Amino acid sequence: MAAIPNSIEGFIELVSRLPGLGRRSARRIVLHMLSNRSEMIKFGDSVLKAAQDMLVCACGNIDLSLPCKICGDERRDRSTLCIVKDISDIWAMERNNIYNGLYHAIGGVLNISEGKTPATLNIHSIKDRIREFKVSEVILALDGTLNGESTAHYIWQTISDTNVKITRLAHGMPVGAELDYMDDGTISVAMRMRYSMK
Repeated sequence: MAAIPNSIEGFIELVSRLPGLGRRSARRIVLHMLSNRSEMIKFGDSVLKAAQDMLVCACGNIDLSLPCKICGDERRDRSTLCIVKDISDIWAMERNNIYNGLYHAIGGVLNISEGKTPATLNIHSIKDRIREFKVSEVILALDGTLNGESTAHYIWQTISDTNVKITRLAHGMPVGAELDYMDDGTISVAMRMRYSMK
């Protein structure tokens, strides 16, 4: 088999670092792009333009202007602040049209083995945003994992002296799920979060 040129090998290596892609998938993507040079140039131009134009808002969202469209929208409920892990969570909430307040993406969850500490996450600016917007409720919308739970607890401790209402998204069995297929942790949380039907 002929050796892959270094420039293409480097391209494959970069693509393989994208989430959800392994080396084989990266190689297929690169070969597809190389077979259509004009599309590859458009792709490259688009990536370069996004890198040059992208701005990071105080909430952690990315946009082409500051503040981002969400923070700049005066019609949004500024009394609620939803704390999420990252930008993809903001986009998921917006896609579902279920929330009309402001967001604060912290950039991950606490995980010492990955170097995610309170100092590396956007946690300590939450208090500033609470004061700036006169927030009355903070919604902790973090993953139901152990790291997500410990992050939520840390944030709760950090902002508990602000006298805002602090709520947490409910966890438990997803709609349509069968008990037999649920993992033990999900069943345990669902049991603890049970509610009265009367």
